[in-house]
Amino acid sequence: MTTQTALIVDDEPDIRDLLEITLTRMGITALTAPDLSTARKLLTDHACQLCLTDMNLPDGNGIELVQWIQEHASATPVAVITAYGNMDTAIESLKAGAFDFVSKPVELPRLRELVNSALKLSPPKPDQDEAVDEPGLLLGDSPQIRKLRTQTRKLARSQAPVFISGESGSGKELVARMIHLQGPRRDGPFIAVNCGAIPSELMESEFFGHKKGSFTGAVENKEGLFRSANGGTLFLDEVADLPLAMQVKLLRAIQEKAVRPVGDTKEVPVDIRVLSATHKNLPELVQEGSFRQDLFYRINVIELGVPPLRERCDDVELLSGHILERIAREYECPAAELTPAALKQLKAYDFPGNVRELENILERAYTLCDADRIDADDLHLGNGMRAPDAAPGPGAQALPQEGDRIAVPEGEIDLEGYLESIERQTIEKALEATRWNKTAAAKRLGISFRALRYRLKKLGME
Repeated sequence: MTTQTALIVDDEPDIRDLLEITLTRMGITALTAPDLSTARKLLTDHACQLCLTDMNLPDGNGIELVQWIQEHASATPVAVITAYGNMDTAIESLKAGAFDFVSKPVELPRLRELVNSALKLSPPKPDQDEAVDEPGLLLGDSPQIRKLRTQTRKLARSQAPVFISGESGSGKELVARMIHLQGPRRDGPFIAVNCGAIPSELMESEFFGHKKGSFTGAVENKEGLFRSANGGTLFLDEVADLPLAMQVKLLRAIQEKAVRPVGDTKEVPVDIRVLSATHKNLPELVQEGSFRQDLFYRINVIELGVPPLRERCDDVELLSGHILERIAREYECPAAELTPAALKQLKAYDFPGNVRELENILERAYTLCDADRIDADDLHLGNGMRAPDAAPGPGAQALPQEGDRIAVPEGEIDLEGYLESIERQTIEKALEATRWNKTAAAKRLGISFRALRYRLKKLGME
């Protein structure tokens, strides 16, 4: 087994000795340097799998070394040792390309976590142009998507908080998942949470957990999202929707790398990487006072923009083929193909809902087309009009026309549920009448077999 080597850069002999002893006990060969010039020479002469550097050095500072390593030894992750509580310096080092940071006085358990994470990084391949994607993640051959894949690979080698910006449906969660899968935390959990979907009164408990009996309804201990993500990545989607009171608590948890469960008196350390996203304009919200500036700077150490689909229309054909194959597998039907006219119309479309909208358009068209070919008319995009944001849900009906008479039951009704129950009953009758022959039932209902499969899946009747 090859021995791994780390470089320790600090002008204080006692700290160099402490770090060297710690790394040696971990089975790591430690080289030491008291200043920048010695560090540069050692990095030139030796292949190091990690560099730990103090911020203040006799002939410069740690950020200068981070920048030098980025240029001359980019395969070596570097962590900066900062003064206690100096978050500005820590953030500056992360922006310069540091893998992570640790504060003085150095806590050895935290140091060991950092070292183990850094040593899990595999050296980047200089000829690696194509992304190491999970199937279906960040598909495309356009320059924009190639650049995005390159950026995610680079960011995966850091522990810096990343803010992912982009329009709704553009694939922000896929980008977050790709950063996680390509980094040293890939074997840990990836926990995604929609911040706007949690009721404000339950937020603290959901994020930080609670102790049994801490409030009415707390019948057992709850771990919370932060501790569930321990050793992995926590993705905060729609982070702009967090109320101000929760923003304060979130900032503290991120800075202290610890959480205090509701009803507990002690903080619990957590080892997570935080990625966040929103389709809203966070700088504008900061100016308005609805989003804390200190939290914005903490989560927005590095910003990564996801391009909208209309800016990479060359990817529409590839994405469409992948989506149609997936839909066919789900419905257990033959795959459909786009006609040249349909593809031309899709490429010319603006896609305000981005990739999610493309999926919905194709799913709807797949259920309506004939002979496994989707033509332009099956897309129902209209003359430049925006397509509906979602495929028709269960019980979808034609829109009423002028002069139609509609009987509306008195009192409050659940229209969606009411229409769904009618559709469910109608399908059940058709299936019973044909002895559960789906092909015959579809013919009886006046729809295609594929459309029947779509409705059965949506209604959970498969």
